[in-house]
Amino acid sequence: MTGTRGVARGRTARRGPAVRAVAAGSVGNFVEWYEFAVYGFLATVLAERFFTPAGGGAVEGLVRTYASFALAFFFRPLGAVLFGRLGDRYGRRPVLIGVVALMSGATALIGALPTYGTVGALAPWLLTFLRVVQGLAAGGEFGGAVAVLTEFAPPGRRGLYGAWQSFTVALGLLGGAAVTAVTAAVLGTDRLSAWGWRLPFLLAVPLGLLALWLRTGLAESPEFLERPRSGTRPGRGAVMLAAGRVMGWAAAGYTFLVVLPSYLQTALHAGFGQALPAAAVANAGFAAAILPAGALSDRVGRRPVLIAGAVLVVATALPVLDLLQDPGTAPAAKAGALAGAGAVVGLMAGPGPALLAEMFPSHVRWTGLGLAYALSNAVFSGCAGLIVTEAVRRTGDPDVPGYYAAAACAVSALALLKRAPGEGNRRKRCE
Repeated sequence: MTGTRGVARGRTARRGPAVRAVAAGSVGNFVEWYEFAVYGFLATVLAERFFTPAGGGAVEGLVRTYASFALAFFFRPLGAVLFGRLGDRYGRRPVLIGVVALMSGATALIGALPTYGTVGALAPWLLTFLRVVQGLAAGGEFGGAVAVLTEFAPPGRRGLYGAWQSFTVALGLLGGAAVTAVTAAVLGTDRLSAWGWRLPFLLAVPLGLLALWLRTGLAESPEFLERPRSGTRPGRGAVMLAAGRVMGWAAAGYTFLVVLPSYLQTALHAGFGQALPAAAVANAGFAAAILPAGALSDRVGRRPVLIAGAVLVVATALPVLDLLQDPGTAPAAKAGALAGAGAVVGLMAGPGPALLAEMFPSHVRWTGLGLAYALSNAVFSGCAGLIVTEAVRRTGDPDVPGYYAAAACAVSALALLKRAPGEGNRRKRCE
């Protein structure tokens, strides 16, 4: 009996740090993606306030807004290398604290910026500068969060624990959609455009304080403490293969989960009140699929689940857009299509973090997986809004988002079919 109680206490003691790691590792992702969602959902308002001088066209202003959005993503790889090298050398905890402070502070400052009507051409430059700071911090956030989540995971559960990173991304996107929708509903379009857009950004202050509190109490991961001290860098081939494997996740995720509201407004002429609920439905489907997909990957492997998600995007991207464009489609059918599109992206997002973590040894894990993810997102997420909006404007083809997501997922499926050197052995050692 005593032995049984001792085993139970041991399991409880091991679960404690793991639960704390899930909370501390995930909260920064929530803050990061909450802000990115708010920026994406308010893109048309920000275009008017910051990027459209008197007489400027609405679409041109939106393109400039997405250009600023894309530029921040291109600083993510630099942040991944900078903070990744620090995190791999000095530890996960102190660097994650600095990253979330920088990220939440920059988000809150966006809510306090003067607009074009107040300071003229300086306004878009100030906004872009803060987006660059966020890009640097976000580049460091992903690798550190995934390293913590997977290194604290119990044996055989890395897929599920790593999926919490993606799940809190979904919660951040849903939170951004909800806060933006409530703000718009309470204030109305005119007051939202005049000053109400600031409120969702300023909410980053309490969110950042919560994240700091959780991370200051985080222990260092056992795998980091036990790893050999080494100054090596992740292999270039492994980084590029990892980036190729997740490019479909990046492209499809931003196309259907973040860019969708502005696409519906500009390409399909939907109202703001219709676009935000559509995004919320897609993100709800995304969130519902992530944790089951991560758990499934612990049983059948990461790559089969990711390949299934990529192939399903290729097969369904255009049919989903056709349903949205058809005025005769019932609202329930459109909602089902949006939720299904989000769930398919969730199939990739669930096992994705664990797959990346298992591609790199612990002494270069933060740098390697963070850089791969940042490169993929810089090109295929950050540019999604810019590419889709400009391509639709130039071609008049409303199916552009479907082509974009399907092409990226086709390349990802091919990259997933290729096994990285030592990949299977590394996964067994990790678990």
